[in-house]
Parts: sequence; structure tokens; C-alpha cells
Amino acid sequence: MTQAGKIKVGIIGSGNIGTDLMIKVLRQSKGLEMAAMVGIDPQSDGLARAQRMGVPTTAEGIDGLVAMPGFSDIRIVFDATSAGAHERHNAVLQEHGVQVIDLTPAAIGPYVIPSINLDEKLDATNINMVTCGGQATIPMVKAVSDVAKVHYAEIVASISSRSAGPGTRANIDEFTETTSKAIQVLGGATRGKAIIILNPAEPPLIMRDTIFTLSEPADQDAIRDSVQAMVQKVQSYVPGYRLKQEVQFDLYDESRPLNVPGLGKLTGLKTSIFLEVEGAAHYLPAYAGNLDIMTSAALACAERLAETRMSGMAV
Repeated sequence: MTQAGKIKVGIIGSGNIGTDLMIKVLRQSKGLEMAAMVGIDPQSDGLARAQRMGVPTTAEGIDGLVAMPGFSDIRIVFDATSAGAHERHNAVLQEHGVQVIDLTPAAIGPYVIPSINLDEKLDATNINMVTCGGQATIPMVKAVSDVAKVHYAEIVASISSRSAGPGTRANIDEFTETTSKAIQVLGGATRGKAIIILNPAEPPLIMRDTIFTLSEPADQDAIRDSVQAMVQKVQSYVPGYRLKQEVQFDLYDESRPLNVPGLGKLTGLKTSIFLEVEGAAHYLPAYAGNLDIMTSAALACAERLAETRMSGMAV
């Protein structure tokens, strides 16, 4: 039965990310209604869980979704598969006029991080959520670049091996490329570098992120304030997002330049920011902050679309 006033959505990908997102839509969303969970493995836990929760399912992939009786009523589809699969998924969905929110690193549409540029990209028919590492770290790069020109930014995202499913592992190369580009496009850095670490530690560790920037010299208190303000913006949709310690600074001058990959020896202010992202434990335990920040960001985008461009379109 359709829930009055809600926008119908579907999710492609019944793995960790897709299942966590489904549970968020069902438990948290005021403007969205789960209309389809799509996978390719009939035995997947995500499809089984969706069935138990009363969500229509198909194990026939994008073709199965298009063939579902209620497909014409679906306004938004989240793609939580892989960068390689997303190209075809997007092509099919665009043919049918469906809004796409891409949780893979395919980056067909514009990069979107809710705390930075969501309202600017609401007209895009395909919205790309960058990567989990990007969602966590690029707001911090942007916070620094709002105060001083950032010459170089490097991020290291460390996640538990247990929270990295087949889709995440298949996307490692695309993760580094997409995140590096988004550090420049959204973060404002002249050059960006991204590193991901799958940590096999037991018990599993919570997602940790480290951000290093080299910028023009600037007021350190202004940078601290900008970072704190950005943390609060991200916390509005990811409550488990927090600084692990105080922001650190180190000044490099002509007598002690910093050797930056691809840029040579530079001078300026090095800012070091250390984050932790604790998940809401909707599907995997709280250590899987990498899932939580991606699904929470995607949900924030869909909710905003439902409030604005799609208001009045509910079936």
C-alpha cells in the first residue's frame, strides 16, 4: 500500500551498503517509501531481509526492476553496486526518467556532499556520492580551504575489513581516483591524494580518517573554527561523526620546505585533522562508519529532493 505523501524509491544492490540504506529509509525517512530492493543473488541476506520487512524484491538486477509492476511509480533509485555496473544502470534509469543517486565511485553525475553543495546540484538527474572516505574527509579539506588556499590535501581512510563487502572491494581503484578528484573539485585543493586501508584487526575498529592539508599561512584559530563548524554540519545527518583530537598545525618556511608529491618543495601551513565515524548500527555494527556515512549522505540527498524538486509528485 502506498504511504500518502511519500516518494517511492528503489535500491539496486542488496549488499552491505544497500541493505543498510534500506533499513534507514524504512526506519528514519519521513518523505520516502521503499518500493523495491534489487539484487542478483537470490540467496543474499539483503533480499531476504527486504522480504521479511515487506519490501518488494527482485533478484534479476536492473531488468528485473524495470519489469516490476510498480516500477513506473518509482521516482528515485539508489545504486549501491559497483562503478562498472552503474553505467548501464544509469542509462536504463535515465531512459525512464528516474532520478539516480549513485553510491558507487562511477562519478557519471556531479559529486555531491550534503554539507558542501547539495542544494546546488538538486537539478542533476544523476547525483554521485563520491566515496565513504570522500564523504568523511572532503568536508574537512573544504573547511580549511574556506580560510586559506590549499595547495595539497591528502586523506587516509581506514575501515574494518568486515565492513568492506564485494562491491567496496571491487571499487578500490575507482575509490582512490574519484576521491582524489573530488578533493580538488569540492575540497578546493590544487592537488589531492586518497588512500584507503582495509584493516583486518579483531575486534574490528571504527572507521578512522586522517586529513593533511598544506595551505597558505593563515589564522589557526580561524581554521579551527571552520573545522568545528563543518563537523557540526556533517553531524546533522551523521551523528557518529567526530574529531578524535584537536586540530594540529605545523609551519613550513624556506628553511624547512615540505616535499609534496607532484608539486615539489612547498612552504606554508600544514593542518592535520583526525576523525572517527561511528555507525548507527542499522545493519552492520557501529564500527562500520563507512557504511553509515555513505547511506546517511545518500538519504539526506533523497530527502532534500523529496522536499524540493519532487514535492507534489508522490503517488
